Amino acid sequence: MKRETILVVDDTVVNLDILVNLLRDYDVVEAVNGEEALEIVGQEQVDLVLLDIMMPGMDGYTVCRKMKENDQTRGIPIIFITARSDENAIEKAYDCGGVDYVTKPFKPRELLARVKIQLEHQKLIAQLEFLAARDSMTGIYNRRKFFELAKQKFSENPENLYAAMLDIDEFKKINDRYGHPSGDRVIKAVTGAISGIIDEDSVFGRLGGEEFAIICHYDNQEFVVNKLESIRKEVEQLEVMSEKGELIKFTISEGVAKVDGTIRNLDELLQCADEMLYKAKGAGRNKTIFRI
Repeated sequence: MKRETILVVDDTVVNLDILVNLLRDYDVVEAVNGEEALEIVGQEQVDLVLLDIMMPGMDGYTVCRKMKENDQTRGIPIIFITARSDENAIEKAYDCGGVDYVTKPFKPRELLARVKIQLEHQKLIAQLEFLAARDSMTGIYNRRKFFELAKQKFSENPENLYAAMLDIDEFKKINDRYGHPSGDRVIKAVTGAISGIIDEDSVFGRLGGEEFAIICHYDNQEFVVNKLESIRKEVEQLEVMSEKGELIKFTISEGVAKVDGTIRNLDELLQCADEMLYKAKGAGRNKTIFRI
């Protein structure tokens, strides 16, 4: 099990040694000034920062503000550790983004308890964010998260951007014949097959029912077609056992579109892909049709 990483920032080596020894159950990274601390959080995965306020050059308040201004480091909790105990210092620590404040000389058990609380809080936030972004049945992105990430991809780099709309063929008949629990099994099998084929940086989501979408970047159009055809063929080979022990076979249809001069936004791209999906259904299903 991976241990959490804690960055301790203090310009006094003795203080760093004390903290490193106290936090021996964690992976501890040390920094002796603000500049070094910012460099570390920009390069490494840090779960928590213990930050001294009074340091030469860049003080702890400035380090904290810079971290909170950066999307990459904004979510890292910061506990201030300092000899200052006046109310102004404490208020300023919270105002600039700190989550807790411990005065020196600190009590070891108290500090460890505060560290543990913040790390558990971060785990809870991560779990809630995961659940909020995922389809409860399949674990892939839900509709809201799919559109959020897909719009980001479109706005950042629409060049060589593709959209694929996918639909399980005659899914209502599967539900009617074998029951909804068996239909759920089919959906899980399809999403599992797709997830195993698409690239890691692709955005794959369930838009509702038996309908799915993929947003991806590829330099080679032929590669995109081959990739989606491999998905279709993989699903065609799948078999799912119904609740009553019956073997269920199924297929999917796919419509694919690429951003070109006629497409101005994500909705238009998905609409073009959906039109191709409609054509695939009309052409007999179990087909992949690409918008030319």
